[in-house]
Amino acid sequence: MKNIIQDLKGENTNAFGNLYKEYFPVVNRFIIHNKGNIEDAEDIFQDTMIVLLEKLRQDNFQLTASIKTYIMAISKNLWLKRLKNNRYETEFSETYTNRFYEEISLAIESEKSYMDKLQNLLHKITKHCQGLIHDMFFKEKTVEEIQKNYGYSNKHTLQNQKYKCVEQIKKVKAEENL
Repeated sequence: MKNIIQDLKGENTNAFGNLYKEYFPVVNRFIIHNKGNIEDAEDIFQDTMIVLLEKLRQDNFQLTASIKTYIMAISKNLWLKRLKNNRYETEFSETYTNRFYEEISLAIESEKSYMDKLQNLLHKITKHCQGLIHDMFFKEKTVEEIQKNYGYSNKHTLQNQKYKCVEQIKKVKAEENL
């Protein structure tokens, strides 16, 4: 991760290309599922890179989360702000205030806290389910890849197993809330 940060600070175009390949699909999926289109996703991703660069140029900046978490927090914040602004105004402000950066920091902390809780729950379910959930939701493998890797004969079997694993998580969560 340090290499990518150094490359970004040095404005290495390969670093931006690598970030685009790695994280644009996730940002795109989020925006499309939240009333946007691919053009919106491209705009938001570009704005995210600008914000990221501005933050990296600050002397006191320290990345306290993964680069993916940071990019998603910035992107989500920008997109939700745009949705809110478009409802009331026709122009989108491209200036970023201290309040904006505070909102991003809070979003990152919230996402980290959520991920910590989720990881804690995942460690309390069967190893098989841990692997399946990880492959489906974190590695975002295709149904076909998962079917092949786990030896499931069809998609229905995979869906049943996914349901059972999610139920394990719900059960552990319910037990912890008691």
